[in-house]
Amino acid sequence: MLPEKALHGHPRLPRTVPTPTAMRAAGALLAFCCLVVSTTGGPSPDTCSQDLIAGVNPGFPKTIKTNDPGVLQAARCSVEKFNNCTNDMFLFKESRITRALVQIVKGLKYMLEVEIGRTTCKKNQHPRLDDCDFQTNHTLKQHSKPHP
Repeated sequence: MLPEKALHGHPRLPRTVPTPTAMRAAGALLAFCCLVVSTTGGPSPDTCSQDLIAGVNPGFPKTIKTNDPGVLQAARCSVEKFNNCTNDMFLFKESRITRALVQIVKGLKYMLEVEIGRTTCKKNQHPRLDDCDFQTNHTLKQHSKPHP
């Protein structure tokens, strides 16, 4: 157990690098993240003209392409929620979506396995996540994969 002050009398600095346990928890969070997409207001004008996904029965998850626009939106939303819940000074963004399922319930429910990585953008800068590059500095570089 470390005392409040480190060995040389200096106060301990807060950790900015999450522990492996925290990263496993983050991976688990993103490993099976769910986002229920619902509409507000009335249905869009083209709702009735949309084709149903063949072979998808209500209540049963179905594998879909990882580059599906709904999957990409759900992954980004999940990463933004992850960024809001961490104390890390840098933003994370999705580096790869390894698996995607969709389930029709009251709306669409996405279940994703997402790998995330730390970017060079600091949280206090409020940048667009698309404009953020992944860390290349070995000591700051950090990626998290989902754990089964």
